[in-house]
Amino acid sequence: MQAVRSILVVLDPEHAHSRALTRAKLIAGVTGARLHLLMCDKKRDHHALLSLLVSQLHDDGYDSVSHEQAWQDSLHESIIAVQQAEGCELVIKEHHPDNPLRKALLTPSDWKLLRNCPCAVLMVKSERPWTGGAILAAVDVGNQDEDHRRLHASIIDHGYAIASLAKGELHVISAHPSPMLAASDPVYQLSETIEKRYREACSAFQAEFDISDQRLHVAEGPADVLIPYTEKKIDAVVTIIGTVGRTGISGALIGNTAEVVLDALEGDVLVLKSDQAVSALTRPVKV
Repeated sequence: MQAVRSILVVLDPEHAHSRALTRAKLIAGVTGARLHLLMCDKKRDHHALLSLLVSQLHDDGYDSVSHEQAWQDSLHESIIAVQQAEGCELVIKEHHPDNPLRKALLTPSDWKLLRNCPCAVLMVKSERPWTGGAILAAVDVGNQDEDHRRLHASIIDHGYAIASLAKGELHVISAHPSPMLAASDPVYQLSETIEKRYREACSAFQAEFDISDQRLHVAEGPADVLIPYTEKKIDAVVTIIGTVGRTGISGALIGNTAEVVLDALEGDVLVLKSDQAVSALTRPVKV
C-alpha cells in the first residue's frame, strides 16, 4: 500500500456522498498518494462539482488532486482507459449490487472491471470506518507455483499495510477442497490427507509471513462460501482477494472467486492481480 503513489477515485453521478472518496482520503493521508477524481457520464456535465471537490480536498490538506469527466464505450472501459493514462496503481470505486436477474443475464460492470483492470481495485461497500477493525486476507496455500507465491506475498503485504493504517489485526483464510474419489492424486481422495497437506503448507506459510494460529482460519469447502462466512465470523472491515483475472469464455463459464463473493461480503473488498494476469492485461482485451 505504501507503494501506491497515484489513486483513481471513481465517483458516482447518482450519489452526491462518495464512500470511495472517503476511503481514498484515508489512504492518501497516510501514503501521500496523488488523487485523480473521475466522473464517468456521457449525458450530464459534472465539471463544476469536480472542481468544488478538488477545492475542498485542497482545503483539507490534499495538495495533489486532479479531475476529469470521461466516457468511452462502457463504464469499465472508461475507468481502465483513465487508469492507464494516469498511471494509477489503485482504483477505488463504490460497489452497488446488481439485480440478481440482470446479473444472471449480463456480466456486471464491476465484474468486468475486476477482470480487466491491470491494477489493484478497492470496491467500497460500507460506510463503516476501518479503524480498529479486522482485516481478512484470502489465500490458497495449496497453490505453490511461483505466480501464486508472489500473489500471496502481495495479498499479505497489503493486509499488513491496511492493518497498520487502520490500527487493526490481520487474519488469513485458506479453504481446502473436499475429497474427490475420482482424483488422480490419492492425497485428494481422503479428507484427512487433504487437511494434513494443507496444514503442513500452512505451517510454512505462517512461518514466512508471521501469522499466528489464532489469526489463521483453515477449513474444508468452497472458497466463495468460506470467505464470506469468515468475514462475518471475525467482523472484518476489509477482505483482500487475489485473482487470476480470467477473461473471455473461461471467465464467463468459470468465474473468479473475487467476483462471486463481491455481493456476499458486507465489508470493502480489495482485489489484487497475479503478475501473470497483469502481464496478460497489458495486451488489448475483448470482453
